[in-house]
Amino acid sequence: VQLQASGGGLVQPGGSLRLSCAASGSIFSVYAMLWYRQAPGKQRELVAGITSDGSTNYADSVKGRFSISRDNAKNAVYLQMNSLKPADTAVYYCKAVIRTLTAIDKFDYWGQGTQVTVSS
Repeated sequence: VQLQASGGGLVQPGGSLRLSCAASGSIFSVYAMLWYRQAPGKQRELVAGITSDGSTNYADSVKGRFSISRDNAKNAVYLQMNSLKPADTAVYYCKAVIRTLTAIDKFDYWGQGTQVTVSS
């Protein structure tokens, strides 16, 4: 199983970006899909998550500005980021909880990270 993240870049304060992450491989079922971020010198933190039935949760710091969504047919998750601030600068990682075709249990899989830089 692989997770491929994309969509990061450089944006001015107040701007928007949309991150995408798609899972591929021998997938039986995808459960929760989440976005984390890690800024330089800081611990990785949960930004937003979405369950297989569409329930969402957000970090307080991004509520009202970020929106997570998913496309179950594509095993993909998206993060729409609006009103970006310099404090949002970080490497963003996607994570998916997946049961593969050959496994009985489900495991966490991580994407490679995509850099988001908010600066004027």
